[in-house]
Formats: sequence, C-alpha cells, structure tokens
Amino acid sequence: MNQFRKPKSQWCPRQVLLFSGHMIDAPDRNKPRFPPNKEVVAVQQIAETLDKLEAGLEDLALTQGACGGDILFAEACLQRGVGLTLLQPFDEPLFIEKSVLPCGESWTNRYFKIKPHARIESAPDALGTPPEDVNPYERCNRWLLDSAMAYGAEKVRFICLWNGEGGDAPGGTAHMFREVNEKTGQVYWLNTRELW
Repeated sequence: MNQFRKPKSQWCPRQVLLFSGHMIDAPDRNKPRFPPNKEVVAVQQIAETLDKLEAGLEDLALTQGACGGDILFAEACLQRGVGLTLLQPFDEPLFIEKSVLPCGESWTNRYFKIKPHARIESAPDALGTPPEDVNPYERCNRWLLDSAMAYGAEKVRFICLWNGEGGDAPGGTAHMFREVNEKTGQVYWLNTRELW
C-alpha cells in the first residue's frame, strides 16, 4: 500500500531521483565497504550519473541523509538545483545520533549545511509508531520508494552506491535494491566492487 499521497495541486517533478548507499566506514570497521579515502571516487560517480540524467531544477531527490552516500548525493543534487526531501526512519535528533554523528564532526557539519535546503520528514510523524515486528529502516525504504512512485513509476530513477552484498543490518541498500527491482527497472547501480 502506498504510504505517500501527493496533493493534487503539488508541483510534479520531471523525474524523481531516489538514492540509497553505504555509510562511510567507521575507523574500526573490519571489512572495508566505503573507506573514507574513496569519497572522491563516489562523488565523481554520483555526479556523472546525475549529469547523465540531466538532473536539475525540474527534478526531485529523495534519500534519508545518512553520512556517506546519502550526504554526497544530497550535496550533488543541491549543486544542480534539484529539490531535496529527506525521509528518515526516526525523529530527526535520533536519526542524527544513529546515522550522522558516528561518522564524525565533518559529516555532521555537512548534514547541517544540507538541512536548510531540504524538506525533512520523519516516519513516526508521517506514518505513526511502527509495529514491534517492523524494522524501522525497512519501513523507511518502502516509504521512500512509495513516495517516489506516487509521482509515477516511469519517473523514478533509483541510484545506489552499493557493493552488491547484504547489509550489516536489515533495511540497508540491499533491501532497497530488491524493493525497487520489484516495482521499477530504472536502476543506476554504482557498484563499489568495481569502483574501488
């Protein structure tokens, strides 16, 4: 069931750029997935994808806003004038605590530079308290996809920065990739196994 309904009078984007990607690796991560020294490569790949899609003022970007891929995507979209909406699994202070602060001060500062230029919504406010058996990250992934699909499946362009493997926990990029592939074939996979 679609959890997101756009008002009839609401502006309708030319395309909806949906993003999911790895968070930047913590210093103590055993198996590297998105090492900090690969940020430049990720920035370049995201930029090239957005340029290929001719992303601009007529488009809408959707992501959560976590440190790493989400913030890099958000920054690149804002540079191109793309409207940005952050849909988060928790109230914003808890989201920042779980998904931004662990990556350090520089990522936290970048999040707060993005914030004034984005519409931010939390799943608890928009969808209510999740049932105990529902993973909040998986619920947020479905909400992001439903929100994008509300504008029409043909407009959705899913960009993922991902190594193709299962995540550290439920609700990561692997889950979003499966959800998107069930509903739309417009996937731009930035495969980190090939990029670094």
